[in-house]
Amino acid sequence: MLHNDAPDKPTQSRLMIGRPELALMGATILWGASFLIVHNAVKETGPFFFVGLRFSTAALIALPLALPVLRGLTARELLAGLMIGIGIFAGYSLQTWGLQTISSSTSAFITAAYVPLVPILQWIILRRRPRLASWIGVALAFVGLLLIAAPRDGLALGQGEALTLISTLAIALEIIFISLWAGRVNVARVTLVQLAVTALLAFACMGPAGESVPPFSWTVVISACGLGAMTAVIQFVMNWAQRTVSPTRATLIYAGEPVWAGIIGRIAGERMPATALLGGLLVVAAVIVSEINFERRRKSADAKEVRDPQASAVS
Repeated sequence: MLHNDAPDKPTQSRLMIGRPELALMGATILWGASFLIVHNAVKETGPFFFVGLRFSTAALIALPLALPVLRGLTARELLAGLMIGIGIFAGYSLQTWGLQTISSSTSAFITAAYVPLVPILQWIILRRRPRLASWIGVALAFVGLLLIAAPRDGLALGQGEALTLISTLAIALEIIFISLWAGRVNVARVTLVQLAVTALLAFACMGPAGESVPPFSWTVVISACGLGAMTAVIQFVMNWAQRTVSPTRATLIYAGEPVWAGIIGRIAGERMPATALLGGLLVVAAVIVSEINFERRRKSADAKEVRDPQASAVS
């Protein structure tokens, strides 16, 4: 998921749900469903071929939008697309690889941990000190991840869990790379480059990984191409909706992604142990808590007290 770093925008009513919110909810449900789709598809294909087919489809869909302005591609945009593409490739390839051995629900809950990781990596790379909420989110996510892995392997992560956990680092780096170049590049051109880079890297890694082109399967083709088209559509929906939906409200909606994945996985027959389910809920809580701005609320409370000290004393 991509985050809009713009400041929160005032809304008429916090409880009112309009078309932008409904659109984001729909996108979140689709993202949640994608875990089960990938989980079933990689039973018939290797992860690199699937990721390559998925993102080459997305690149072909994005091509008509970028083609009219493609001649203006700059070195900065090429670098931005390359770096973001590497992050997407690493994140999705490892996540898809992990889905060969773990359930879609488990993968979704672990993947959600990328949200509290972003501020920590920003501190390391960009020297932006994390807020208190970020540290609380990381602590909740850490405990949640231990509970997700513990039911089967004690405190040792299995291969699928470990690969998915590493993928969250790549996804978090992707978000940071996007923020580095946000506002300084043409979105259409960079989007096309990053999608194409992801597809090319995935296909290029098939040989070294010993992965061959699988026998033709409608499950693989429909899943990969469908997810590629869905990726392009969801990015458009997110860009449209987040013009009026605040980043905090959008993040609260996005936090439902692993929940929807768990619901869809359960309908499909997946069962998570109670401890793993508790761990997943802690990861969702980490996503929500990490977006709370305690400092802004404290400043607002202080300002209110200055304006109306008597009311503060009465309360």
